[in-house]
Amino acid sequence: ARIKEHDQMVIKRIGNSKVDQRIIAYFDQKALITEQYKILRTNVLSINKAKPPKVLVITSSIHSEGKTLTALNLAVTIAQSTQKPQVLLIDADMRRGRIAKYLGVSQKVGLSDILTDQANPSDALFNIDVENLTFVASGSVPPNPVELLNSDRMRRFLILMKSKFDHIIIDTPPVISVADAGIIGPMSDGVLMVIQAGRTHRGVVKRAKELLHQPHSNDL
Repeated sequence: ARIKEHDQMVIKRIGNSKVDQRIIAYFDQKALITEQYKILRTNVLSINKAKPPKVLVITSSIHSEGKTLTALNLAVTIAQSTQKPQVLLIDADMRRGRIAKYLGVSQKVGLSDILTDQANPSDALFNIDVENLTFVASGSVPPNPVELLNSDRMRRFLILMKSKFDHIIIDTPPVISVADAGIIGPMSDGVLMVIQAGRTHRGVVKRAKELLHQPHSNDL
C-alpha cells in the first residue's frame, strides 16, 4: 500500500490559474457574500468549541444547488482566518468532480488515483496562491466510486491527511443521486447539506436527511 503515516507531503504549486469569478472569497475578502461565508465558517467551527470539526463533508440533496462553490468559498475563508490553519479541500465526487475546473487548473491526478494505488498522495496534492489552502482533485473517473470511498485505503488516506491538516473539507455528490455522501459522513465530524432556496422541494430535503442518517452521519 502506498498510503503510509510517515509519507512526506509534497504539495505542487500551480501558477497562472484562472479561478472562477463565483469563488468570491478568493477575489474580495470584504464582499457581502464573503462575509456570509465568514458567518458560515464561524457557525460551523463553533458548534463544538472544545473540539471544532476537523473533517467536514459538504453535499446537497440534488445537483446544481451550489455545494461545490460553497465548499470552495468556505475553504478559502477558513484558510484566511486569523489562526491561519492548514486547510485541505478534497473533491470526492469521482463521477463529475469540478473543483479543478472552478480553480481553472489542469490537474489530472486526484483522489481516485490515490484510492486505486495509481498515485501517492503527494502526486495529487496541489495549491494555487491561497496561503494555507491545499486541494485534491477528483482524478480519473473510476468504475466503482462507492467501493473506493468505502475502502480501507480511503480511511487510511483520511487518517494521514488529518495528521497533516487542521481542517479537511470533502465535497461529495448529491445525496439523492448516489450513496457517496452517506458513506463518507460517518468518517467525518459532520455533514453540511447545501440547499438552494426556492428551488428544492421540502420533501426532497427530508428524504436526503433520512438517507444521511441511515449510515449514522452527523448532519450540521
